[in-house]
Amino acid sequence: MVGRIPVIDVEPVLEAGTTHPTESPRLPVKAALGEPFPVRATVFREGHDRLGAEVVLTGPDGVRRPPVRMRPLPARDRFTVDRHEAWVCADAEGPWTFEIQAWSDPIATWEHAAGIKIRAGIDVELMFAEGRLLLDRVLAAGALSSAEEATVRAAVTAAEDATRPVEARLAQLESPELAAVLEAHPLRDLLTVEGPFPVFVDRSRALFGSWYELFPRSEGATYDPATGEVTSGTFRTAAQRLPAVAAMGFDVVYLPPIHPIGEVNRKGPNNTVLPDGEPSPPDWTGSPWAIGSRDGGHDAVHPDLGTIEDFDAFVAAARALDLEVALDLALQCAPDHPWVAAHPEWFTTRADGSIAYAENPPKKYQDIYPVNFDNDPAGISAEVLRVVRHWMDHGVRIFRVDNPHTKPVAFWQWLLAEVRRTDPDVLFLAEAFTKPPMLQTLGAVGFHQSYTYFTWRTEKVDVEDYLREVSQESAHRIRPNFFVNTPDILHEFLQYGGTGAFRIRAVLASMSSPSWGMYAGYELGEHVAVRPGSEEYLDSEKYQIRVRDWSAPSPLTPYVTRLNEIRRAHPALQLLRNLRLHSAEDDHVVCWSKTATLPGGSSDLVIVVLSLDPHQVRESMVHLDLAALGLPPGSSFTVHDELSEATWTWDEHNYVRLDPAQPAHILTVKEHP
Repeated sequence: MVGRIPVIDVEPVLEAGTTHPTESPRLPVKAALGEPFPVRATVFREGHDRLGAEVVLTGPDGVRRPPVRMRPLPARDRFTVDRHEAWVCADAEGPWTFEIQAWSDPIATWEHAAGIKIRAGIDVELMFAEGRLLLDRVLAAGALSSAEEATVRAAVTAAEDATRPVEARLAQLESPELAAVLEAHPLRDLLTVEGPFPVFVDRSRALFGSWYELFPRSEGATYDPATGEVTSGTFRTAAQRLPAVAAMGFDVVYLPPIHPIGEVNRKGPNNTVLPDGEPSPPDWTGSPWAIGSRDGGHDAVHPDLGTIEDFDAFVAAARALDLEVALDLALQCAPDHPWVAAHPEWFTTRADGSIAYAENPPKKYQDIYPVNFDNDPAGISAEVLRVVRHWMDHGVRIFRVDNPHTKPVAFWQWLLAEVRRTDPDVLFLAEAFTKPPMLQTLGAVGFHQSYTYFTWRTEKVDVEDYLREVSQESAHRIRPNFFVNTPDILHEFLQYGGTGAFRIRAVLASMSSPSWGMYAGYELGEHVAVRPGSEEYLDSEKYQIRVRDWSAPSPLTPYVTRLNEIRRAHPALQLLRNLRLHSAEDDHVVCWSKTATLPGGSSDLVIVVLSLDPHQVRESMVHLDLAALGLPPGSSFTVHDELSEATWTWDEHNYVRLDPAQPAHILTVKEHP
């Protein structure tokens, strides 16, 4: 039902679809601790009287926070008239709600009418009398401080004193001091409340973090040139790589599956497949995503990597370096996984009696059986929850979920809710390279972060559109994690762009998204695909151990390290919804800014100008939207380039010259009005 003061089209709100009659039809929107987020609504009323609106947050403790006044937004078209907005921020983790309170504002109505009538000499004393009555109501409410009360009483005296000049009396009633008091203590007639609307506030790592992916079996692995034998790395040798990962400024180290690998139909180097029934050579290590063998399943570790105690030591070593360990959760099985024998009903049986292996035509995954969640859903769900809690007990508080879009959404909603109920600090990243409705819905039902289409956005128009989408249009539903590469995705931009391409993509990911990620080897500039037109790496770690020489010069390591240093030093870069695009004349140059309000009221302001051309120099004029930067028209200000250490004076219009060796300016504003 529409309230006395209509409040419609509230944002952000997520509808849950079909629910149980006792459940809320709404899902909680996303927020993180200390992250400002906007609340918008269309608020209007009949006639010409003025109105007001506020947003009120209620925390997990049931305590209502002070209201935040909504401001009218400029109308962009006929559909955005009477749109109001307030930015709010939660101060604790857990389930929150917000509601919108709208009211008839008699003081604003009087101020508008009095300013016109009194200056025109119409009903002068009547208007002063009506103003005095409204101020009496403010005083009677008893909510004013002594200073505020003195300001209001002085205004009452001015309204009553007909011996003073009219202009002086009106000036007293229109003073900024009185306006501030009345803004803080409005009269709310015809109060209408819309809501509550749910919000879940996660810990800050759900929003901000730098991820590094590595395969433990490759870290510390050795190659014997005499015999051609490769010896697997272990948790112990992989732990020796952690100080270098931490030194580059990463927060999360992500491990692909660490479980026993199936022996049936095991894949060989570069995805080599043998004919059915032919045994794999003993030196084929197989894909870690083909989980399960006689050595165990999802709750076991591969014997070549060590023991569960070795894994615990790896987690402890990471924690000592302020690194969190993220573990892959891949709900699929090798043909010799213990589940296959114990629960054949969990899989799909074909007409010939065989179990169907995974396919994504024309791709075939003969070493993997997908789980059929429509066969014994209760049993499968209970087992998956047990597996997740097993790894939680071993110190894992972040899971990267493999191909969640191939499992029922309802299952994920249940699983994530069960974990959140007891352990709300545990986070889940969705590897959902799939259609937008599925990606968005997985975020809506509880995934804390999502892989995105970032990897394939390389042209200016696509980059700008996507940055606008993830920061302003879908941020209440999904949080992006911009991975510059993965074991599955070596984009042609990196294959043929040289070192400049690696710099460009690292800047774009790390400076636009609060969460970004990088797969080991990126800092070495690894860029060779298995064949032209493929996004698969040559000698991919998905199918074999890769022995790297980390002592070799790495031109990108200092660059990545500097980017992560800048991210940690600037709160503006740790937020998502604050990105604003600016204009660059060159079709290969993009510009955006991020701002954050710091304790004490000062601001952190970062401007990024980036060339998307890895091959040649680009020159362009960049035109800044000063209002979006919080700067008055005509401002000039000092900027410091965090990469080159140069300092310049900038204003609304600025010239830039960027080349592949230094494709970006990351500018912090040092002095501004």
